[in-house]
Formats: sequence, structure tokens, C-alpha cells
Amino acid sequence: MRLLHRFAAAAALVVAGTALAAQEKRTDDKPVTDNEFVTKAASGGMFEVESSKLAKDMAKNEDVKKFAEKMIQDHEKANKELLEAAKKAGPTPPVLKMLDEHEKMLEKVKGAKGGDFDRTYMDTQLTAHKEAVTLFADAAKSVKDPGLRAFAEKTLPVIKEHYDMAKKIAKEK
Repeated sequence: MRLLHRFAAAAALVVAGTALAAQEKRTDDKPVTDNEFVTKAASGGMFEVESSKLAKDMAKNEDVKKFAEKMIQDHEKANKELLEAAKKAGPTPPVLKMLDEHEKMLEKVKGAKGGDFDRTYMDTQLTAHKEAVTLFADAAKSVKDPGLRAFAEKTLPVIKEHYDMAKKIAKEK
């Protein structure tokens, strides 16, 4: 009888987990709002700059260092443009800080040592840029504010280029 109860409890957890995953999926299919876009884009941009500053100093591979320098340059510029667009979009822009997911990725990069650093940094860059491509593509279609939409449209090709660069460097590592 106990075995039957355990099986029923396990099955209930699987069903609940599947329902929760389906609900989260439906949430992901919703268009990104202006505030969500600004918050996520700002967080990703901050992650890019902070992790790349570490990589500029700690990476062993010269291609990784050059990539990090480009990320700092491009994302500092994009972060500034995003802040300007966000200020124009509404009376109060959302609080711009790094989200937990980006904080965790930054901590992962900070914790990497020696030969693992380059690989860890590039892995987080792949993840961050893949997510950013999706975010910016969605924002280019769904955000309401014309300035934010224009920013997303203008920045998307740059992020795609970064993602392609990251894939190439990661493949070589």
C-alpha cells in the first residue's frame, strides 16, 4: 500500500510539474512588454559588460580577450542608448539592475579559474546572446513605444553578430 501511495505521489508531482512547465511556456509565448524588455535588456547588457571586464583581464586566449573588449565597447554603447530610450518611453523607467539569472551567470564567470575561465566565459556568452537574440526579436515586434522598438530593431543585428562570434570562438576552444 505504501508503494502505491509513493507511486501516486510521484505521478502527481510529474503531472504538476508538467502543468507548471506548460503554464510557463504559455507565459513565454506572450509578447514582451515595454517594461519587461527594458528590464531584461538592461540586465543582460550589465552582465555583458561586467563579465567581459573580467574576461579582458583573466582570459588566456587572445580571441576571447578581443571578444571581451568588443562586448564592453558595444554593450556600454547599447546600455546608454537603452537608458535614453527608456527615459523617453515613460515617466519613470524601471529600476535597472541585474536580474538573478544574470547575477548567477556572473558569479559562475567570477568563480572560474585558469583554463576553465575562457570556456566558462564563452559558455555564458553563448547563453546570454541566444536569450538576447530572442528578446530583441520579440521586442522588435511587440513593444509599444516606438523608441524602444527602434532600439530593438537597430540593436538586434549587432547581438546576432555577437552570438555568431561567440559560437565561432567557442567551437575553436
